Amino acid sequence: MRLSKRGEYGLRAMIALAEPDEQDGSPRMMQIKEIALREGISSKFLEQILLALKNNGLLHSKMGVGGGYYLAKPATEITLGQIFRVLDGPVAPVKCVSQMAYEPCGCPDEETCGLRLVMGDVRNAISDILDKTTLANVVKRQGSLRKKLGIK
Repeated sequence: MRLSKRGEYGLRAMIALAEPDEQDGSPRMMQIKEIALREGISSKFLEQILLALKNNGLLHSKMGVGGGYYLAKPATEITLGQIFRVLDGPVAPVKCVSQMAYEPCGCPDEETCGLRLVMGDVRNAISDILDKTTLANVVKRQGSLRKKLGIK
């Protein structure tokens, strides 16, 4: 399990889209250029990332003036785990503990392999956090910290 730049940028973009509009609190619609500028991401790379998220049902887009990308579901229903798996694949640190992309390893006794047992615990701990943390949770946590630090 490794968070790639693709995964990092996708998560950051989704968090930005989950932040409510400053004027009326409604869900945001943002253009690629706006997200890219705000997050310091290449527009072309971000376009590929957002397209993958759209193709997997996490985003919608609207064409034309005033268009852009927006969340396909409420921020309370999209988890970091869903986003991570779309962009970076399985959470498992080794393939023999993956629930999505299992592949046998080279262990002589996979069933009792100590490394496999520990890596299964690692996968479960990471999955538990990512699958229980929604975009809304992150936005709320981020907002609380910004308020505490006096940042708008």
